[in-house]
Amino acid sequence: MAKAPHEQLAGYLAGDLDQVNALISARMSSEHAPRIPEVTAHLIEAGGKRIRPMLVLAASHLCNYQGEKSHHLAAAVEFIHTATLLHDDVVDESQQRRGRKTANLLWDNKSSVLVGDYLFARAFKLMVECGSLRVLDILSNASATIAEGEVLQLTTAQNIATTEAQYLRVIRGKTAALFSAATESGAVLAGAAEAEVKALYDYGDALGIGFQIVDDWLDYGGAGDGIGKNVGDDFREGKLTLPVIRAISAADAEERAFWERVITRRDQKDGDFEHALSLLARHGTMESTRETALDWSAHARSSLEALPAHPLRDMLGELADYVVARLY
Repeated sequence: MAKAPHEQLAGYLAGDLDQVNALISARMSSEHAPRIPEVTAHLIEAGGKRIRPMLVLAASHLCNYQGEKSHHLAAAVEFIHTATLLHDDVVDESQQRRGRKTANLLWDNKSSVLVGDYLFARAFKLMVECGSLRVLDILSNASATIAEGEVLQLTTAQNIATTEAQYLRVIRGKTAALFSAATESGAVLAGAAEAEVKALYDYGDALGIGFQIVDDWLDYGGAGDGIGKNVGDDFREGKLTLPVIRAISAADAEERAFWERVITRRDQKDGDFEHALSLLARHGTMESTRETALDWSAHARSSLEALPAHPLRDMLGELADYVVARLY
């Protein structure tokens, strides 16, 4: 059976990933606060695919980088990602992450927030060690954009007037920003030509947007444990995702009153989720959302055409296809 693209990437980059994992293990330690590595290890060792660090390594190799600073950059990106997950689980009051109980449930909210802060600090130390102000600028901007996207999601949650443009800003912030920062910074570290830097930024941006749209589609598409959360979680939390935004824009007065009750007022009853699914089907928004995700995947793949032929370029293209393969 053929390996999935992320598994092919992991195999190709195995030596580098070993170095990155060793760096992560060393830098998440704390001499005075043993809870920090306990909380960090609970999440980092829970089976994540290391997609973002692999994007850093793949981008740098594609652009002929030969040094070891890419390991520091990849570890920094993973620490930023882990920190945001710790914070997100507190904000969302989540109980499950990667099939395991969340850190905030096993320890407490204070520990999750503070350990997340510690990991951000460690990430910035690793960035500084890369010795590139431009790389530091890219990842610091990405960190701010991620927080901005999460805050914007808070302000749009339960607001049925949320537009597709606002939704795109949310997912570009909370998800795509770190994908694009990973690929862009890897290219910058390698000293790549600006056309290649832009191509890898565009690839990461489109990949991240497609990835998040698929996740949002799956929340209404019956994925269950495949996405590490329960089907209908976004509905129950009043999150406005693309299938719902499009259904609301096409709604008649009766349907709009339903969305107002279940999303804005969070007055949800037995059978409401099933009725929501029927409205999505009536207006074809699951299919249109699926097509949008496929378009972003195609954009990610086409962005790679500006890069030289390389096995990693092929793997990144297959990764873009793989992200949306969950829609079938």
